[in-house]
Amino acid sequence: MTRPAVAGSRTELAELLDRSGSRVALVPTMGALHDGHASLLARARKEAGPDGRVVASVFVNPLQFGAGEDLDRYPRTFDLDLDVCAREGVDVVFAPTVDEVYPGGDPLVTVDPGPLGDLLEGEVRPGHFRGVLTVVAKLFGLVRPDVAVFGEKDYQQLVLVRRMVADLCLGLDVVGAETWRDPDGLALSSRNRYLSDDERRSALALSRALRAAVERAAYGLPAARWAAMAVLRDEPGVELDYLAITDPDLGTLEPHADTERPARVLVAARVGTTRLIDNLPLTLGTTEGS
Repeated sequence: MTRPAVAGSRTELAELLDRSGSRVALVPTMGALHDGHASLLARARKEAGPDGRVVASVFVNPLQFGAGEDLDRYPRTFDLDLDVCAREGVDVVFAPTVDEVYPGGDPLVTVDPGPLGDLLEGEVRPGHFRGVLTVVAKLFGLVRPDVAVFGEKDYQQLVLVRRMVADLCLGLDVVGAETWRDPDGLALSSRNRYLSDDERRSALALSRALRAAVERAAYGLPAARWAAMAVLRDEPGVELDYLAITDPDLGTLEPHADTERPARVLVAARVGTTRLIDNLPLTLGTTEGS
């Protein structure tokens, strides 16, 4: 198993990616890689093809952390991350310093996420998506990928990255990969390691709530939302930030749909000191009854 080449600077990255037109797939990460990240890297390997190159970035982006968030204690496991990248066939790991990404300090020009950036995560974490889109745009400019792979667990992020690529004509494909879960249903997250055993049991209410919404979705939006909230109300260890049922592009839905339509149920909550997010697709219907 060959470890990938590591680039710590823009110059090293450019030298390693001198590729004569081969297809390049990028997976942006903040490190602390787990099986969910491994699935993204495997998807990138498939997207790049046998003759292409897979690049994984490992960079804890300070611009997307707000005051009082976990920037300083965010897990950093670089040697283990390289092992994961090697197993999944990554060719290059870009692991820059903050000064390399933001020379001279915070950038004067950033990417405004627009009105979608003020909803849900953006309302709870003001400025978060400005930081996310700014660093993603910089990575796109440095790596120049043909395709980038993002996980659906961070669903609002995925929607906004796709919108940025379309609106700014950035000329690459953005692939969304399915959320990976532990056997008990908890969505994989680098932050799960913060949870105590009791907190982890409480955290399972998030995925149970989402499944409850999916099961009741045929009866319409109010029934789906009521079912999810009933699960969360019964779990005292969960402090809810939001539960929302919205269309796949994060627009609004009327309380009563006239026809069946695809939707997405999203949840964010704090369990102890750890903040977790999750989501599932569903189809809202108009079946009568309860």
